[in-house]
Amino acid sequence: MAERDAVRRAGPARQRPDPAGKHYEEEEEEDALPDSDALPDSDDEVDLDKPRPIQIVLAHEDDHNFELDEEALEKILLQEHIKDLNIVVVSVAGAFRKGKSFLLDFMLRYMYNRTSPCWIGGNTEPLTGFTWRGGCERETTGIQIWSEVFVIDKPNGTKVAVLLMDTQGAFDSQSTIKDCATVFALSTMTSSVQVYNLSQNIQEDDLQHLQLFTEYGRLAMEEIYQKPFQTLMFLIRDWSYPYEHAYGLEGGKKFLEKRLQVKQNQHEELQNVRKHIHSCFSNLGCFLLPHPGLKVATNPNFDGRLNDIDEDFKKELRNLVPLLLAPENLVEKEISGSKVTCRDLVEYFKAYIKIYQGEELPHPKSMLQATAEANNLAAVAGAKDLYSKGMEQVCGGDKPYIAPSDLERKHQDFRESAVRQFRSVKKMGGEEFCRRYQEQLEVEIDEIYANFVKHNDGKNIFYAARTPATLFAVMFAMYITSGLTGFLGMNSIATLCNLVLGMALISFCTWAYVKYSGEFREVGTAIDQIAEAIWEQVLKPMSDNLMEDHMRQSVKNSIKAGLTEQVSHHARLKTD
Repeated sequence: MAERDAVRRAGPARQRPDPAGKHYEEEEEEDALPDSDALPDSDDEVDLDKPRPIQIVLAHEDDHNFELDEEALEKILLQEHIKDLNIVVVSVAGAFRKGKSFLLDFMLRYMYNRTSPCWIGGNTEPLTGFTWRGGCERETTGIQIWSEVFVIDKPNGTKVAVLLMDTQGAFDSQSTIKDCATVFALSTMTSSVQVYNLSQNIQEDDLQHLQLFTEYGRLAMEEIYQKPFQTLMFLIRDWSYPYEHAYGLEGGKKFLEKRLQVKQNQHEELQNVRKHIHSCFSNLGCFLLPHPGLKVATNPNFDGRLNDIDEDFKKELRNLVPLLLAPENLVEKEISGSKVTCRDLVEYFKAYIKIYQGEELPHPKSMLQATAEANNLAAVAGAKDLYSKGMEQVCGGDKPYIAPSDLERKHQDFRESAVRQFRSVKKMGGEEFCRRYQEQLEVEIDEIYANFVKHNDGKNIFYAARTPATLFAVMFAMYITSGLTGFLGMNSIATLCNLVLGMALISFCTWAYVKYSGEFREVGTAIDQIAEAIWEQVLKPMSDNLMEDHMRQSVKNSIKAGLTEQVSHHARLKTD
C-alpha cells in the first residue's frame, strides 16, 4: 500500500490515544510508543495504564518457530472487569507493507471516539497507535494486540470486549511459507473477523494462498462439523475501477461474487479453491477502498494527517470502520458454536500455539517445492516400476527357481537401468534436491530385491525342506548322543539330550501342522528362524568342514596313489 510505505517514513508515532479520546503529547523520549522490536514481552513490562501494542506471539527467526507470551496475554485478557465477557476479535492480515497497521490505527481512533460524528480526527492530527517506521523492510513480527480491551454495549444490552489484532505481513524476505501460514492461520482461528488486506485486486494467487493458510488452520482444529471460521472481509486497497464496481461494500459484494463464482467451464483446480473458501467461512464480504492520494504516496514526511489524504478515501474509511466496529455490527467470537470469553481465548491461544510448535501438522510448502517433490516422486515410482517388471520376468510368479548368483546379477542390471531412467527424466528442484530422491529409490529397490530373494528361495525344494531336515538332524544327533552317554553312565547328559530330542520332535509336529493348516503362522515363522539359525551356525559349518576334510583326504589319497604309481613305474624301468 502506498500510504503504508509513506507513513512508515515518518518514524515512530509521538502521540498516544487515551480512553477519553484525547492525546498526550510526548515530552520525553521514553514516553513514546515503542517499536515492535522493543515491545514488552513479560508480565512486569506490560503497563495497562499506557495503551500500546503488545506482542503476544513472538517470532524466532533462527529456528522459524513461534512462542506465546502467556504472561502478557493473561495480563490483558484476564482483567477482572473483562475476563468473563464474550470477546470480539478483529484482525488484519495480508502481505507485508500493504498498510495493515495504518488501517488499525484508524480503527483505534474510532474505538476511542466512537460516540463522536468526527471520530476520524482533525485534519492536522498525526495518526498514532500501532507503530511504524520508514523503509521497505517489515515492521510487525509475530502477532500484536492493543493493550486496551474496549468494553462495548451492544443494542441488545449485553456487554462485549473488543480486541484489535495486528499480524506479521506475509511473503517478506525473512519468512518461510510455514511462517506465513502459521501467523495467518493462528490469527484466523482466534479472530471473529479477519480482514484480508489486498492491493488493487483479488488475484488467483491471493485465493490460493488463502486456501493454503485456512487449510493449515483447519488441520490444527479438532473435529469440525460446521464451517470452522467466522467472517472474512476482503479489503481491496487502491481500487482503480470504480466505473466497473463502485467503492464500498455494495460494489465489493458484486465484485466478490464474480471472483468467487464457481463455473462449469472452470478448471477443477479453480473450482476447488473457491469451494474451499466458501466451506471455511460463515460469512464472506468485500470492501473496495480507493487510493489515498498522491501526497500520501510521494510525501516522505507524511504522518497520517487527514489533510494529506484524498476525500474519496476518507469518505469510504468513514463507512468501512463502523461496518466492522459499530456496536450493532460486532461479531462475537465463536468456536464450535459456543461463544468465547476473554478467559477462554487465553486457553485457545495456548492450545493452538502448542500445536504449531509441534510436529503433528504437515509443513506447508511453496508451490515450487511441492511441484518438485511430486515431480521427483513420480520419477521414483516410474523407475521402481521398471525394476519390478524386469525382476518379475526373471523370478516372479510361476517362474522357476534361479541360482542366487544369477538373480543378484540380474538385480544389479535392472537396478542400474532404473537409476538411469530416473536420471533421464526431467525433474525440478536442482541436483542436490534430486539426489535425495535417487538415494530413496536405491533404498526402496534394495527392499524390493530382498522380497524377490525370499520369493525365489521359496521355490527351492531343498530350501523349503531345510527346517524339517534340520529338526531331523537334531533329533538323530540327540538320539545317538543320548544312547552313547547312557551306555557310558552319563545319565545327566543323556537326560538333557532326550529333552532336546523331545523339543525338536514337538517343534517338527507343530511346524507340520502350521504348514498344513495355515494357522499360527507366527509360530511357524519362529520355528523356521530357529532352524535356519541352527543350520547356519552349526550344521552348515560342520558339513562344510566334513566336506573339506573329505576333499582334502581325497586329494591326499590321489596324490599318494599317483606318487606310488610313479615309483612303481620307475622301479619297473630300472628292472628292465
